[in-house]
Amino acid sequence: MKTHLLLLLTTLAGLQVAAQNFTRKDTLQGSLRPERTAFDVLRYDLNLTINPEERSIAGHNAITFKIVAPTQKIQLDLFANMQVDSILYQNKPLAYTREFNAVFIDFPQTLTLNTEHTLFFHYSGNPKIAKRAPWDGGFVFKKDSNNNPFIGVAVQGTGASLWYPVKDHQTDEPDRGASVKVAVPNGLMNVSNGRFLGSENLNNGYTRWDWEVINPINNYNIVINIADYVHIHDHHKGLDLDYYVLRENEALARKHFEEVKPMMDCFQEKFGPYPFLEDGFKLVETPYLGMEHQSAVAYGNKYTKGYLGNDMTGTGVGLLFDYITIHETGHEWFGNSITSKDIADMWIHESFTTYSESVFVECQFGYEKAMQYINGQKKMVGNRSPMIGQFGVNFKTGNSDMYYKGALLLNTLRHLVNNDEEWWRILKSYTEHFRHQIIETEDVSTYFTKAIGKDLQPLFNQYLNHTALPLLEFRSTKKGVEARWVTDVSGFKMPVHYSVKNKNFHTWFSNDWQKVEDAKTVDEITLSLEKMLIAVGGK
Repeated sequence: MKTHLLLLLTTLAGLQVAAQNFTRKDTLQGSLRPERTAFDVLRYDLNLTINPEERSIAGHNAITFKIVAPTQKIQLDLFANMQVDSILYQNKPLAYTREFNAVFIDFPQTLTLNTEHTLFFHYSGNPKIAKRAPWDGGFVFKKDSNNNPFIGVAVQGTGASLWYPVKDHQTDEPDRGASVKVAVPNGLMNVSNGRFLGSENLNNGYTRWDWEVINPINNYNIVINIADYVHIHDHHKGLDLDYYVLRENEALARKHFEEVKPMMDCFQEKFGPYPFLEDGFKLVETPYLGMEHQSAVAYGNKYTKGYLGNDMTGTGVGLLFDYITIHETGHEWFGNSITSKDIADMWIHESFTTYSESVFVECQFGYEKAMQYINGQKKMVGNRSPMIGQFGVNFKTGNSDMYYKGALLLNTLRHLVNNDEEWWRILKSYTEHFRHQIIETEDVSTYFTKAIGKDLQPLFNQYLNHTALPLLEFRSTKKGVEARWVTDVSGFKMPVHYSVKNKNFHTWFSNDWQKVEDAKTVDEITLSLEKMLIAVGGK
């Protein structure tokens, strides 16, 4: 998602999950109620008209679903400011009630186990406008330099139900994909996820643009992008690369997006094949900075290196690549293919994706540059609240530690393994094992525990559920030097890279004191802190 400066500033302002008073509205959006768990969404088929002048949407979503527990009532979601025009099932209107953004739909009879159904949810209205997308959810209505409409939407965290009716929870992706058909004024184009099926002039001043997604897709990833776009097509080693950019930026884009090819080579080598080959890969220019919209990645970094021309790490390495292209594409593996069940576990998306930045740096510029880059992120680790948030309320904390602290945790794991060939094998196996799956923290910690062959549950618990870093404490004794880990959790074990008199060690320490080999004084010990994210005491 958006690991950006404003998000970091929000964190530093001291927002704490514990201080948040959750409401009935939060629970309705974030929890798995029987009205949600009784059915599994199979497909979404959106058919909409968007009027840029009125900033309005009108149309319907045909929702196909399977019953997994007999029910007569289901919950869908649509923001309260949007109008429900009708909900049709078997050509008859269904009764419904609304509570905040939840729409409870009643069927005339109980829907039985394993049966499939389709309802047509007709709606209209003026969706919420974002104040500072992508950090807050909503639509962005701007103009290009030729005064043509330039429109986008980003809703991660806020909820896809901001602009279309949906089962708005990360646990349920449409198994059979989705279609997005959007009519916009003639002369404009809409670009959505997946493959372009064609356009049709509706002879009413509007042209409809049809897109089809084959793969399952996160609700917040379904997107529309409206502008006077130019289409640039390329192909690289079996993968279609398509870029939709403002007409004025075509020349810039053709040169700038050459970075995509080495990026794809790197990511496919380290993380496995691009997970949405059937849907292709697109970068789509947007009037906001960026988002990981599946197979239609939002790009708004103004064709600069770094983050709008800046290097957040302060190392200079961040100016060697386009931050948005690399980070948001990394999400295709981490967040889009592998998705967390609850937004509280968003570290599963953001930590791995932030780590992918340093992976790209290593592919292009070598290990030393990668270590400079990832260690430059240490200054942005806040340790003010746990990386894992509150479950069941869809509350997005704005905690930047799930980006930087999480990436540095992965760097720590890499050097814990102490064998790069084995590390890259494990990481690639992780993405392939959980490909197109919805998982939680326990799945991640269990996987790496088994793959590495060490009990890493206490390690994940310390980094994810507690604010304090593991403290490596030293003390001098008559027999030399001893060290131990001081942690909030018990049973913590982790190795340390250090040297004594130019002799290198990779030693596992625990919560119990143990001898530091070859060290007679603490001053003789040199820690390889670039390989770890830890605190040090007594030295």
